[in-house]
Amino acid sequence: MNMQGAAERADAILDTTLSAVVPAVQWDHATTTAGSCTVTRRRTVTTIVSEQRRGNLLGVVERSWKKSGYEITGMNRDREMPAVFARTSDGFELSLEVGYKGQVFFDVTTPCVEESDVAEPTSRPNGPAYPLGKIPTPNVRSDFWSATTPLS
Repeated sequence: MNMQGAAERADAILDTTLSAVVPAVQWDHATTTAGSCTVTRRRTVTTIVSEQRRGNLLGVVERSWKKSGYEITGMNRDREMPAVFARTSDGFELSLEVGYKGQVFFDVTTPCVEESDVAEPTSRPNGPAYPLGKIPTPNVRSDFWSATTPLS
């Protein structure tokens, strides 16, 4: 597999992961980085995910990754900035991390593969396509994900 093929597999992992999140969150592609033999694909969520719903989001993603056969390699249970990390059987490293102002970031880093050029992702974001480096902090309200009342 070369870097382009690995990037496409990373995109497929991100597509599957985000399709498991119901109701859907709005996201955009973030910067792709390529090392000497690895690629990292990123997606940034612009939906407001309240502190009360962050655990739900991490749980949905963790279950999706386990169902896909991925190994959960770590968890950060911090209230404000939780995270979950996983690895596929073929060495792709996955993360969901909550950062500044509750912004959610999904990353997939490929294993070392044959060097090649890497094109930008071809999938369309499910919201505005912001210029690279210009994705705003969360600004899209969701009746579910942005709710501040605990689930009953």
